[in-house]
Order: sequence, then C-alpha cells, then structure tokens
Amino acid sequence: MSDASRPVSRFFPKLAWASLVYTILVVLFGAWVRITGSGAGCGQHWPTCHGEVVPRTPTMETVIEFSHRLSSGVYGIVILGLVIAAFRVFPRRHWARKGAVMALIFTISEALVGARLVLLGLVADNDSIDRAVWMAIHLINTSLLTGGVALTCWAGRRPATERHPQGRLSWLLGAALVGLLLVGVTGAVTALGDTLFPVDTTGAFLERIGADQSPTAHFLQRLRVMHPVLSVGIGLFILVVSQAVADRRPSASVRRWAKVTAASVLAQVTAGVVNILLSAPGWMQIIHLLLANVLWIALVFLTLEVIGQPAPKPE
Repeated sequence: MSDASRPVSRFFPKLAWASLVYTILVVLFGAWVRITGSGAGCGQHWPTCHGEVVPRTPTMETVIEFSHRLSSGVYGIVILGLVIAAFRVFPRRHWARKGAVMALIFTISEALVGARLVLLGLVADNDSIDRAVWMAIHLINTSLLTGGVALTCWAGRRPATERHPQGRLSWLLGAALVGLLLVGVTGAVTALGDTLFPVDTTGAFLERIGADQSPTAHFLQRLRVMHPVLSVGIGLFILVVSQAVADRRPSASVRRWAKVTAASVLAQVTAGVVNILLSAPGWMQIIHLLLANVLWIALVFLTLEVIGQPAPKPE
C-alpha cells in the first residue's frame, strides 16, 4: 500500500463505519416506532416520558418509544465521539472533519424535529397535513445526516482530500442526489399513509388504486400513487447517470460504486413492487427503507469517488 492510499488511522475508519451502521439501525428503529403506532408512547412529553425520566409503569408502546429515545441518545454520544476523533486525527479542511461536523449538526436538528413531532402530537394516529410536512422534513434531515456520516467514512481512509471540477458529471450526480431525496420524501409520506390507512388486501389490485383515488379518500391515500411513479422515473435516471459516470471515469473505485448504485436501484424498485403487491406490511416497509438507505449511501459514495479524484487528461 502506497503512502497516498494508506489510512491515517486504523481506528478511525472502523469508528466511522460502525457509526454508519448504527445510523441505519436507529433509522429503522424509528420506522418501527411509526409502524407500531408507538410515537405517542411517552405522551406529549420530551425529553421526559410521561413526565418521568424513566417510566415506571410502561405500556408496550411506551417501551418501544422510550427504547428508541435511548438508542437516539446513545447515537448522539457516538457522533460526538466521531467529531472529536476526526479533529484529533485529521488536519484542517479535511473532508472527514467536515463530514463529522455535518453529522453532528443534523443529529441535533434530528432531535429537534423529533421533539417537535412529539410535543405537537404529530404522532400515532395523527393524519394531518402538518404531520405529512414534518415527516418530509424529517426524511430530508435523516438523509443529510446519513450523508454526513457516509462522507466521514469515505474520507476517513484518505490522508488528504480535495475537490476536483467534473463539469457535466457533477451536475448529473447532483441532480441524481436531489431526485433521490425527492423520492425519499414521497416515500415517507406514502409510508405514513400505509400505516394510517392500510390497503384493503381483499380487493383486486386495480380496485385498490381506484379506492385510493376516490374523491372521498384521505389526501394521504390519494398521494400514494405518486411515490411508485416517481421512483421508477428517478430510478431510470440514476441508472443512466451511473453508467455515464462509469464510462467517463473508468477507475476501479468509480466502476465499483457505479455497479453497487445500479444494483441498489434494481433491488429497491423490486422491493417497492413487492411492497405494493403485499399491501405494505410492516416488515416489508422496514426492508424497503433499509434498501433506500443502501441506495442513498451508494450514490453518495459514487459522487465522492468522482469529485474526489482528478478528471482524466485528454489523450
């Protein structure tokens, strides 16, 4: 291994990757809180639970919500440790520092968004427009938080980092990231609708779609068709961008992450189809969300691989 590719620290990349895995687990746990209707398990109290530091006579919903809060609290400590480690190991302006700080900022805002949801009662059976809007904000914040940790993982193995102009490829990758965020926003709203208004599994598939588009249907039901349509369109765009990037920046790392990104798109679309056919059971929603996180991280890594290395010189 050359000096240029040798990691500055053997410990830091492991800490960063462990933080990324834990990030995904906390996100999935949060989805489970929604699916089980446990968001009001601590009442409209935050940071206490029913006004107590530790609930003394908890229901199952309280146990689930309180456990999620504990896991989120531990997560905050993990990210703070990641920031301290990044500042001890890497020099100023290194991307590992930037990624860790970004993760800390969005961890704090994540807690504030979660607190707002609880304090305003935008949990459990609440089906208001306000809740849908804040769920979308929650999804964007979570994605940016995950992106910050992913950036820290990517940069954590590199002694030096530098951004290189990539022209049109940078714009295409940026558009792909924004498009995937938009898909995630519609997915968050759709998942809320699937939880509050479960699809009738006894009717035919076309009958379910017709029921969702009925004038008397709730707005969360009517919006349900938007997510799969947008997912297919953005998914195809990401596949095209991945192939274009692999063709124009044919380094081994770029080709590898282009393949991972393309495979993640296909896996996610397949999971989405299965989710629709099964009428979105809770366990399938968790798998769908897991694959969404994998796709987001893969696209972030692909973008970093492209902008983090010089463009090839024309022959």
